[in-house]
Amino acid sequence: MAEQSQGARALFFDESLVEEVAAVNGFAVESVEPLCEIDGDAIVMRHGKSGARLLFLHNADENKAFSISFKTPPVDDTGVFHILEHSVLCGSDKFPVKEPFVNLLKTSMQTFLNALTFPDKTMYPVASTNDQDLENLADVYMDAVLHPAIYRKRAVFEQEGWHYELDDANAEAGTPERLRYNGVVFNEMKGALSDPESVLYRGMNTELFPDTCYAFESGGHPRAIPQLTYESYLDTHARHYRLDNSYIVLYGDIDAERMLRFLDRRYLSADDCAPRTPAEPNPMGECKPSVSLDAVVPMATAPENACVGLGYTIGDARDFERVLAADVLMDALMGGNESPIKRAVLDAGIGGDATAFLMDSQAMPVALFELKGAKPGAKQRFMEIVEGEAARLVADGIPRDLLEASLAQLSFELRERDRGMADGVVLAMNALSGWLYDDALATTYLRYEDALAHMREGLDGRYYEDVLESLIVKSNHKALLEVKPVEAEDDSEEERELAEKLAGLDEAAKQAIRDDVAELRAMQEAPDSPEALATLPRLGTSDIGTAKPDPAAVLDAACPLPCLRHELPSRHINYLYLYFDANAVAFDDVPYVTVLCMLLNKLDTANHSAAELDVFMRQHLGSMRFFPDTYVSASDPDKVSLRVTLSASALAEEAAQLSAIPREVWETTKFDAKQKILDVLVQRRIGMEQTFANEGHTSATNRLSASYFRAGVLRQKLAGVDFYLFLKDLIDNYDERFDALAAKLEEVRATVFGGPALASFTGSAEECDAFWAAAGDMGLVRDERAAAGEAFGAGCGCELAIPKPAPRNEAFIVPCDVSYSAKGAPTLDVVEHSGLWSVIANALSFDYLWNEVRVKGGAYGVGFRRGEEGFARFYSYRDPGVDGTLARFDAAADWLAAFEPDEAEMEGYIVATVAAHDAPAKPRAIARREDGAFLCGRAADWREKLRDEKLAATPAAIRSCAPVLRKVADRGNVCVFGNEDIIRAAKQPLEVTKLF
Repeated sequence: MAEQSQGARALFFDESLVEEVAAVNGFAVESVEPLCEIDGDAIVMRHGKSGARLLFLHNADENKAFSISFKTPPVDDTGVFHILEHSVLCGSDKFPVKEPFVNLLKTSMQTFLNALTFPDKTMYPVASTNDQDLENLADVYMDAVLHPAIYRKRAVFEQEGWHYELDDANAEAGTPERLRYNGVVFNEMKGALSDPESVLYRGMNTELFPDTCYAFESGGHPRAIPQLTYESYLDTHARHYRLDNSYIVLYGDIDAERMLRFLDRRYLSADDCAPRTPAEPNPMGECKPSVSLDAVVPMATAPENACVGLGYTIGDARDFERVLAADVLMDALMGGNESPIKRAVLDAGIGGDATAFLMDSQAMPVALFELKGAKPGAKQRFMEIVEGEAARLVADGIPRDLLEASLAQLSFELRERDRGMADGVVLAMNALSGWLYDDALATTYLRYEDALAHMREGLDGRYYEDVLESLIVKSNHKALLEVKPVEAEDDSEEERELAEKLAGLDEAAKQAIRDDVAELRAMQEAPDSPEALATLPRLGTSDIGTAKPDPAAVLDAACPLPCLRHELPSRHINYLYLYFDANAVAFDDVPYVTVLCMLLNKLDTANHSAAELDVFMRQHLGSMRFFPDTYVSASDPDKVSLRVTLSASALAEEAAQLSAIPREVWETTKFDAKQKILDVLVQRRIGMEQTFANEGHTSATNRLSASYFRAGVLRQKLAGVDFYLFLKDLIDNYDERFDALAAKLEEVRATVFGGPALASFTGSAEECDAFWAAAGDMGLVRDERAAAGEAFGAGCGCELAIPKPAPRNEAFIVPCDVSYSAKGAPTLDVVEHSGLWSVIANALSFDYLWNEVRVKGGAYGVGFRRGEEGFARFYSYRDPGVDGTLARFDAAADWLAAFEPDEAEMEGYIVATVAAHDAPAKPRAIARREDGAFLCGRAADWREKLRDEKLAATPAAIRSCAPVLRKVADRGNVCVFGNEDIIRAAKQPLEVTKLF
């Protein structure tokens, strides 16, 4: 892939002015440098009085960001820093409300708001396009971390960390007295450590770095969390949440003088900063070379979840170029099924899939190779293959086309800056990858151009062979670890421990537990006083401003294919989408559409072997994939269209390959590689199983949709439980079904790619014209209905025959320790859809549901959504139960019927909802949004209409929608994914299926 030129540039603003502004506000400037990677400047400062470090990344981005982070290395598995991350956002001296974090989610213009616990640091980032809002967010966060309410409210520790709960015996139900743990972080980590990969990563760091903070689970292990005392928790906060242990990052088009003055006057020079204590923060520990090859971690999980990890330390995090070089090597050697080491592992048949990636947010980054679906006895063989292939490549030389392709991919991704969240937040994370360990490295992980240039020069010598040799072949610091599935015991260690504890309690001790829980419930249920709420900074609707409309997509019927043209600034990166009408496919063949999309670009074509194709694609394209998608008519939810989408991107100078490579793939892919096809099928099965166990709320709501909507039925056949069962059966009977599979794939390919096609192109007008001049019609049939502006419907004139939905109450057992519950119903017959529902979802999710299901119930996440098709649904995430959550869902109608916020609170709901509507989006996301609107037949002003409806929301209008929630409560269906014991204990009429 051709490279973009990166010329030197001048400073974004005057250096002497920066130093003057900094000095007035108590800061000393340590360096000011242009940073071409962000089209701006990097200014490193230190605050004189407090010792706080500050990095200002100044550019023209209107999506501004602030973050404060602390070095927080754990010394045990109690998860104290994770619990503190939650706790400090539960009220502070200046903002004495129960949940200022949630209030900000409900009422601010934030484009990012969260807190994050890493293995050795804790980060509090926010972002907003509004200057005053960013200052408000920073104000709440600074007071939260420095002056939290935890010192006077022990209940916060119990709520967010852990506490005992005592369930009384129920003779009628036949249930005995029971002692149990509850707490938001406790339940979150039960879910997180139900994932074998999470267990593998934790175990790998423990084996590699036994004498460091990385040997411990920073999130907390459920077996250790109850060992944390309130006193230790407070001491840990006092020792670590200090300004001289802090790292502040500002990003974007920020008024430097205003923000520095705010930070200095309010916090950094204030007399009431967090108290310093004589004790020092926890040590990081010393990373000593070691070799550990015998580690086995038993885990009660399904046999399919067996996995093996092989980790090699890359070196010190200070060597950013070596980390990047290791990233290139991992991609070149393990990035695709035809990459040399991965192909050797797959051919050996020792597991279902193999991946490799960097664990790089730590002082000693690690290159981790993982074998998924590991077969018995695969552990040693996996290491032999990885190290044997690495030695062969060092001796024979790594093919340069492989390295060139991976280096081109890395360059493209770094420059595209499409990271799925606000740029300023990602850049702050990146900066800390070096800065946390050495004050001189504040910008090291932001400067990649020089490293890339040197790495390109390394293609001419043995640069990469030398890195690979030292990394793997001659490594003196590595670990081999197996996560071994075992049968779950009837009584877990936790249950036995609690039973013993209960047996030793007298009645007074039991009553003390009941009293503690009652006190906690009283705190949770007590409303914030008007005086406390008045302390929170708020914006009004007048602060929102007018929306900045995106340039409208233009339907150009004169192109070789009808084309939606998106003229958006995209840094000379072009995005192509081709939408192929697939409605002529028989419904029973719909799963083969997904299989077809999975296989395209992973097999031989007429011109390239699979290995050659993989390299060729990555040399010339930024990305390319095929996937099926469904589109529902904006005017009739019963009208559903199936399309296969090609998504591809490339630098503008690669216009010819942006069309030629995808065409070669869809026209000439060969479906005769029996084993390679099976590899892909098994990899997809493993991925789906991980999704069911780790993101069960998404799986549950999607499954629930199939009870009511034809689109939901279709999506289940394409990517849900129905497809998973089809896939399992196909794999189990692969030998006898392969010939029929190959024939069916040819048939479906002819149907899909022989049907009408619509294009979408993002880039400048000149780039679009250049693309079509190179592409022609690509041998495709024009979607003439789309060309005529008849957006919705099957361009081929066919309508996919989708069976009628059948309502069900279902539960799917998957190997995890928590549950994910969803309940929903179709409700267009009650109230039509409008932008008002976004405001309702905001209020329900961050007020009623947050307090009832998360705070009181202990679930890690909860929410409500209603789509334009009228599907209203509730969901919970990493939830310790089912019945209580569903009861709280049902009671939401009463809460909404009584909804009566004051004027300021109501304005806050509107501000947050409209701000989310107006949040900046990347060019690719804008194009997809507008394409979807066209394909669903939405009116040209659909977004403006929704925005106006959000702005017009009133409490009375919201209360009038309570009947929708009553219908969900009275007639809605339920779907649950999760732990078998939790599901079996639920008093719900559920059809129970054990998925795997």
